[in-house]
Formats: sequence, C-alpha cells, structure tokens
Amino acid sequence: MPPEGPAALFAQLFDAERTLRRVHAELVRQDRNELLDAAASEIAAATTNADAGEAALRLARLAEVLGDLDGPRAVDLLVDVLGSEEAEARHAAGEALEALAFDRFKEVALGVERALDRLPMGNLALSELPYVLCDVPEPGVLKLLGRFLKHKDPEAVAAAIEALVESGDATAAPLLAPLENDARLVQLEDESGEEGKVSIGELAKEGRELLAELRR
Repeated sequence: MPPEGPAALFAQLFDAERTLRRVHAELVRQDRNELLDAAASEIAAATTNADAGEAALRLARLAEVLGDLDGPRAVDLLVDVLGSEEAEARHAAGEALEALAFDRFKEVALGVERALDRLPMGNLALSELPYVLCDVPEPGVLKLLGRFLKHKDPEAVAAAIEALVESGDATAAPLLAPLENDARLVQLEDESGEEGKVSIGELAKEGRELLAELRR
C-alpha cells in the first residue's frame, strides 16, 4: 500500500482534532468529584510511566482539562503536573495555572501557599511557580514571591529572585537584601547556554541592583 499523501493526513489530523474537542467538552461536563478522582489517578499513573513520551502526552492533556475546572483540588493537581520531569507537561500546567491566575487569582494564590507547605524540597514545581506568577498583574504576587525567597529549597529561592527581576517591580528590591550573604549554590544557564554554579547571594545582589536601576 502506497504511503498516504498530505491531503489524506490532514484529513486525519482534522478528524483527530474534532474528536479531541468533543471528548474534552464531555469530560468537563462530568461529575466534578469523579472527574478529579480520575484525573488524580491518571496523573499518578503517568508520572510512573517508563515511556517519557507517553507520560508527557498524558500529563499535558490532563493539564488542559484541569485548566478548564475551578476549585482548590484542580489547582493542586495542576501543581502536581507542574512538578513533572517532563518539560512538555510542565509547560502545559504552567500555562493553565497562569490563565487561571488571571481569572481567579485568589484560588491560585491559595494553591501556591499549599504547595509551599506540602511539596518536598527538589520538587520542580517549587522552581516553576515563581515564573507562573511573575506576569500576573495582582498585588498579592509580591507577597507570594516573598515566601519563595524564604524557602529552604535554593532552586525555589533562585527562581523567585529571577521572577522578581522579570516582573520589573522596583519596590521588590528590599526583599532581596537579606539574601546577599546566602552562600547556597544553584545551577544556572547563562545567555550562551553554558551551565555553571552561582550563589544565592550573588543572584540577590545582582537582582537588587537591576531593580534599583528601575527607580532611577
């Protein structure tokens, strides 16, 4: 049998997209508790899946469904996906959480506070959440990022420093001053793509200087 040409493949692609949209719409109309229970089970199964590609596919799709839900459990499950080892899944969960934060900031903020209390050191969500928050135009973001600055996980602290600088909020500069003598090291990638270690103190000092310049 000869290989199918582009036209036939496009037809299959469009059929798959129609099916995807239909099933997605049916899912979000299901009983909320049953849907969240099923999503939690699927996240657990995907997280332990040895096939990285399949795990990424499932977690990314789960994040898209959860992004159309509301309530604390949906936020917590999105944070769990954000802690995945799969970059595609983290990207999908981050986009869903950011969109929710624009519409229902308090709901996401409470989920972030729960994440700070419940997630173990080293969980990737701790170093992803500051970037999710930094572009959200809410006054409560600064307070949340301040909590990340006090976290025991140095990667979370480094992410919060970078997120504060990205936010461009010059009033955040004083929050970084207490960290300028912090000798904990983190792995960072520079502009050329090379990785190296830098101390939290160095990051805090540089960040404070950059933010201070915005006041001039």
